[in-house]
Amino acid sequence: MSDSSTPANDGNRQFAIQKIYTRDISFETPNSPQVFTEKWEPSVSVDLATNGQRLADGVHEVVLSVTVTAKVKERTAYLAEVQQAGIFNIAGLQEQELAHALGSFCPNILFPYAREAVSDLVLRGGFPQLILAPVNFDALYQQHVQQLQEKQNQEKQKQAAANPVH
Repeated sequence: MSDSSTPANDGNRQFAIQKIYTRDISFETPNSPQVFTEKWEPSVSVDLATNGQRLADGVHEVVLSVTVTAKVKERTAYLAEVQQAGIFNIAGLQEQELAHALGSFCPNILFPYAREAVSDLVLRGGFPQLILAPVNFDALYQQHVQQLQEKQNQEKQKQAAANPVH
């Protein structure tokens, strides 16, 4: 038995990688060469962001941005930025499934490429190899959805408080 409000599209689901590419790449060592004479005990921070856009019916670009900052004694040793992108053909998914694919599944595909690019940049910059730890994009996506829901609930409460029913 199928639910008449949901299309039976299990057989029509499509997912394909059309292209994976580096959209933007940057490496800076603002305190070189002095940083190479200091003891290498860096503090490293990693920032991740994803965004996407619909290019055509069933065709989406997803961009995973990875920014790595290494500091030694509060001075920036290096800043590596990579925007790893992909074009994906996705069809037959409902809105929530599509959002999950674009916010979690696609970044999971892109991350190994971004990790390799960052590692390469750092090594070519003269620093010890940096291997980024795996990322749970499913958990990050769920956290993002939860934050959006909380924000919507707060706004509804503000509106209700501003417009009391008499």
